[in-house]
Amino acid sequence: MPQAVVHVLFTIIALDLFRDHFLKDRRKIPLHYIFIGGIAGLLPDIDVPLFWILNRFLGFDIPFFHRIFTHTFLFIFIFLFISLIYFDFNKKTSVLFGIITFGVAFHIFLDWLLVGGVAPFYPFSDAAYGLNLIGRTGLPLAAEGVEAIVLLWWLWHEEKLHKISDFV
Repeated sequence: MPQAVVHVLFTIIALDLFRDHFLKDRRKIPLHYIFIGGIAGLLPDIDVPLFWILNRFLGFDIPFFHRIFTHTFLFIFIFLFISLIYFDFNKKTSVLFGIITFGVAFHIFLDWLLVGGVAPFYPFSDAAYGLNLIGRTGLPLAAEGVEAIVLLWWLWHEEKLHKISDFV
């Protein structure tokens, strides 16, 4: 699985680029929504700490269940459904859940792209799909190098576009 920083950083970058270059209106997606989207990019991996809590702290004997329910289209549709429910009467909440939906979907996409083994149709099918570009063992040092390059590129982008050094 890609490192947590990949899920957070890539989600934040994608949302920020969408906001700056396609919407071109920062008021529609405030900066704290971008941050929440980054956190939502970690949400599908909630099954890992849940497994630890259930087994180590509560004494259950449950086999490891990572990427079963939280890496499916059903999990994405839960947040999308909530976003659509709020669409008519609370636009801010609808946009917020839309961003959470994007973060969850982007996480699953990254897992599909980089490590494969995502079963998006579970519980209807156990078939796993993915490109597996870096594999489960992968190239961790190379992956971390790519993360660093992406982080530096994004910081350069933010400095050029938003002059973040004015706030430091």
